[in-house]
Amino acid sequence: MRFTIDEAGHKVAVAPSIIFTNKQRIDWKDVKSYLQRYVGMVVEVEETKDLIHIGNVFPSEYGGSTYTRSLKGGRAKAKANAVQVIVEMLKIASERTYSVNMKQKHANDAAYGWYYYNTRFALPVYDNKEKTENLNVYTACLVVNHAANGKRYLYDVLDIKKEACNPLKTDRTSDI
Repeated sequence: MRFTIDEAGHKVAVAPSIIFTNKQRIDWKDVKSYLQRYVGMVVEVEETKDLIHIGNVFPSEYGGSTYTRSLKGGRAKAKANAVQVIVEMLKIASERTYSVNMKQKHANDAAYGWYYYNTRFALPVYDNKEKTENLNVYTACLVVNHAANGKRYLYDVLDIKKEACNPLKTDRTSDI
């Protein structure tokens, strides 16, 4: 797993490149197609040891949720490119919180409620189409449902925000 540590000591999943380049028109069908490679995977969250499944609903929700449709510009581009490090984002997730399910439409897929995890990811910075040594860091919330079958499923990634600090340098990036 490629990661770096930010100034506050948090692990940050590092995407190797920008694969969805147009921030004005993200092709969410391509993003959903990219996410299909993760369906069926089970990822353990390092901090809590929770096992999170990536089910077949995840790509559609990630690329077509109300939150996703509301994104514009850099945040849309960040969410689209975060697909490269979904597994790493799950592994380094922290600060788990829980909420009961309040919506009838989720009576089965979130029968035992919702879990929310904080995570961080970084995207490379480009200058005149050339990759620089800098990384832009983002925070996000991973939304996980606890289904009637007892399994937890990654549902969506919300609240993507660019960190207001100086970009990190890629020379601090390592593999684990």
